[in-house]
Amino acid sequence: MFALMQSAHVESLHLSVDPLTGLKAVIAIHSSRLGPALGGCRYLAYPNDESAVNDAIRLAQDMSYKAALAGLAVGGAKAVIMRAAHVESRAALFEAFGRCVEQLDGRYITAIDSGTSTADMDCIAQSTRHVTSTTAAGDPSPHTAMGVFAGIRSTASSRLGSDNLEGLRVAVQGLGKVGYALAEQLHAAGAELLVCDTDPGKVRLAMDQLGAHPVACEALLSTPCDILAPCGLGGVLNWHSVAQLRCSAVAGCANNQLTNLQVADQLERRGILYAPDYVINSGGLIYMALTHQGATPEAINEQLLRISQRLTGIYAHAQAEKRSPARVSDELAQRLLYP
Repeated sequence: MFALMQSAHVESLHLSVDPLTGLKAVIAIHSSRLGPALGGCRYLAYPNDESAVNDAIRLAQDMSYKAALAGLAVGGAKAVIMRAAHVESRAALFEAFGRCVEQLDGRYITAIDSGTSTADMDCIAQSTRHVTSTTAAGDPSPHTAMGVFAGIRSTASSRLGSDNLEGLRVAVQGLGKVGYALAEQLHAAGAELLVCDTDPGKVRLAMDQLGAHPVACEALLSTPCDILAPCGLGGVLNWHSVAQLRCSAVAGCANNQLTNLQVADQLERRGILYAPDYVINSGGLIYMALTHQGATPEAINEQLLRISQRLTGIYAHAQAEKRSPARVSDELAQRLLYP
């Protein structure tokens, strides 16, 4: 565990249990160099303790990189709560987690993530003030989607020569809160949508409301399109899946899309432009951080628009050096975090 922490430059790892509620939680604080560590709380089933710890550490590092490149005065962290088959009281579980957050005395600010909701954040807020994306603060998902949409336009401009999305085929993998909101914006811009999700109801809704074309989940990656937008859980891009891709660019909202940096090099060799996930999907973090700091909606929107400019700069840097944008963005973030 210590070797894993050192390799990812994680500052601290906190494990918490509460027998009364069944809480088993991991909080990984990657970096507090730029400010208090902010990161979402996942509520998912994990096959074992090790996978939960690995997920928290990997995601915490991404949050630090995301915050650093977005110019935010926060560090990076991530929490995961291991979801049990049966929980007596979900509200009590999240209140107990709030007490864990409170014990860190502001070093960690928690927020919504996969498997959690604004109602869960409201429960956490009963025990600590170090929480955002409550009902009052608002769900960051639409802002994540807004930033990804802006990033897709800059990706299209860099790879295809124009940011006009009308008529482009965009394959959206995953129609959760962010994925569906992104699909709505792509539809409004005139893009042709190919969609998949493990929930058939979400696919039908996209077909009815957005004129989307359904594709089987196992076939989406090999389906010809202009841009692939991974919007589910991470790890979708590996040696095998990248070999199947028939797209010009990958730009989506999922975290940890790459299984490793060698896969980014594989994308580069194949001429597929990759939008570093923690850059393009930083809209939610920007919203959460600035809302927690009391920023105005105008200031938040101004920061969201910079996502497109940031990606364009990374693409230009990568093209000049003939390297993957993923390697360029990692190095830029590391210079800020580990001077």
